[in-house]
Amino acid sequence: MFDKLKDLGGLMQQAQQMQQKMQELQAALERLEIVGTSGAGLVKVTVNGKNETRRIEIDASLFKPEDKGVVEDLIVAAANDARGKVEETVQAQMRDITGGLPLPPGFKL
Repeated sequence: MFDKLKDLGGLMQQAQQMQQKMQELQAALERLEIVGTSGAGLVKVTVNGKNETRRIEIDASLFKPEDKGVVEDLIVAAANDARGKVEETVQAQMRDITGGLPLPPGFKL
């Protein structure tokens, strides 16, 4: 009986530690900056670890009216590149926290 209570206490302590690590990860993700690029670096989109866009940089050579559609497509591609990098980073950090346990499909912080 006492062994089961001891095991339960240990499990509760592990859950609290994991919760603290999750809170630390969320704070770190807000500070994290990841840059997505497209067009050989002509367009850059910077997002934080929560996929919030922080900055967009466009090389001045792209500012021609006839290239408007191309620039818009490059911005979308850079934003998608940044989001993909965020997902990879979050998944890697979550694997560290959960000890390699797989996350449920679609799990988001």
